Amino acid sequence: MAQKVILVDDLDHSEGEDVARREFPLLNRTFAIDLSDANQQRLDEALAFIETVLENSREVKQASRSKKAAADVSPRLRGYTATDVREWAREQGLEVPVRGKVPDEVVERFIVAHPDADAREPAAEAGTGAADGAAESVPESVPESVSDGAEQGDAEPKPEQPAA
Repeated sequence: MAQKVILVDDLDHSEGEDVARREFPLLNRTFAIDLSDANQQRLDEALAFIETVLENSREVKQASRSKKAAADVSPRLRGYTATDVREWAREQGLEVPVRGKVPDEVVERFIVAHPDADAREPAAEAGTGAADGAAESVPESVPESVSDGAEQGDAEPKPEQPAA
């Protein structure tokens, strides 16, 4: 049994022999729509107008994230910012610029006063037991109930899973 396909214009919902699937490019994408010849002409006119508008306009880029936070951290300082150095310097009676690079002499004096800020030295926490304390909190051996796959309340141990 043969079937007849009737295309309906997607804009005005009219039927007709002139309705066909039409593809058109817009903004680097391709769209498809069923249109009559009259609506195809309207679409062509609209696309020509949009093309003219785009040729005479400029693209607005999204604002990027502020780089101020990244610029505030000196690679010479660990755990402190240039703002911290400026505040300390003012408390010491030293003159520092409100913005821009903090003078090397001021940074060096800050590091002398705050040895933990020196990024050239190994991390101060390494020898203080902070890492050792974390290791002590991990049990040295795994309890039998975990190693054999049994959970509390299970009648039988669960079968071992193959290694991934």
